[in-house]
Amino acid sequence: MNPLDPVRLRRALADHLEEGGVLKTPAWRKAVETVPRELFLPMFFKHETGPDGLTHYTPVSRDTDPGQWLALVYQNDTWVTQIDGHLTAEAADRPVTGFPTSSSTMPSTVVGMLESLDVDDNMNVLEIGTGTGYSTGLMCHRLGEDSVTTVEVDPAVAQRADAALEVAGYSTWTITGDGLLGHPRRAPYDRTIATCAVRRIPYAWIRQTKPGGIILATVGPSAWTYGTGLAKLTVNEDSTASGRIIGRTSFMPARAEAVVPLSGDLTARAAYPDTERKTGLSPNVLNDWMPAFLAQLAAPGAQLVRTISDSRETVYLFDTGREAFAALTADGDEWTVRQGGPVTIWDAIESTLTAWHDAGEPDISTVRMEVTPEAHAYRIGEEPALRWKHRHQPLSD
Repeated sequence: MNPLDPVRLRRALADHLEEGGVLKTPAWRKAVETVPRELFLPMFFKHETGPDGLTHYTPVSRDTDPGQWLALVYQNDTWVTQIDGHLTAEAADRPVTGFPTSSSTMPSTVVGMLESLDVDDNMNVLEIGTGTGYSTGLMCHRLGEDSVTTVEVDPAVAQRADAALEVAGYSTWTITGDGLLGHPRRAPYDRTIATCAVRRIPYAWIRQTKPGGIILATVGPSAWTYGTGLAKLTVNEDSTASGRIIGRTSFMPARAEAVVPLSGDLTARAAYPDTERKTGLSPNVLNDWMPAFLAQLAAPGAQLVRTISDSRETVYLFDTGREAFAALTADGDEWTVRQGGPVTIWDAIESTLTAWHDAGEPDISTVRMEVTPEAHAYRIGEEPALRWKHRHQPLSD
């Protein structure tokens, strides 16, 4: 038997997802076994860290190395398909560096979300972020091609996905546009799912989802690549939505909300602080998912950058939109924080994480969410100690 037979590889992938507890229902297993992921990934980038410490992306093609290509396609991995908003693997003839802007997310994440969507036959589903179209194909197989509307902001990405879906046999509704606005023409939807991260659930999605319908999306400010949560909300009769974070997940940010990575002399950006003090909170706590999630809610516009100079580590937090910064430097076991600008970034993070610690450091799955036309609120469980509203400013009770 050919170990690289696509049918065998699809079954092996389904077995792997089922053994891992991700694939739970026969209908979604049938979709994984049927939809050919290779059609949606004719070329992509594999990544590794280069000698310069940067991530290097090497193009992989079915034409240059069919065996390696097909084996990688059916690994449970995320494969980058676009760099810096324009560069695809077909246009690269050597390893490149840059910022990933489109990808095919690892099947365990995709299938886990689809299982959490709680669909029934013939439901009308809106997908935000078509990407390669693989997840769209899985939903078309499960629900029927006329029951799926998918929106992709990048015209070239949308065109490639639509072509792959057609070859796979799914003539679904592939729309080029801003997914943050939904797609009202095909509304109302029974389910709305986003395969990109958003800072807040757009109220347009709530308006376009039926009462009793479910919205599933990765939420959290998009300045960091971690510390986000998978939100599952139910739309209420009064046009609000409520639910909770059901787990950790990570997706590329919606294109309209993506931030430009900081560059240049960061020391000069933080040269003139308004205040300087010792802090009892190490910024290393932000390496953990839940503190990172809360920190981003407390300082939603902040980008985090770590540097080492002369064996001395500095952690920067910059909010370029409000021209504010916090710079933390290590001195033995102590940290000094210097802050400048109209908001004190580290003060907000420090008070938030202190309250979280005092609440017993609950997991991200304890976070509840409520969305109304006027507000977007988080809270931890039933505790009033940690709440945010609309622009993610902490509120006191």
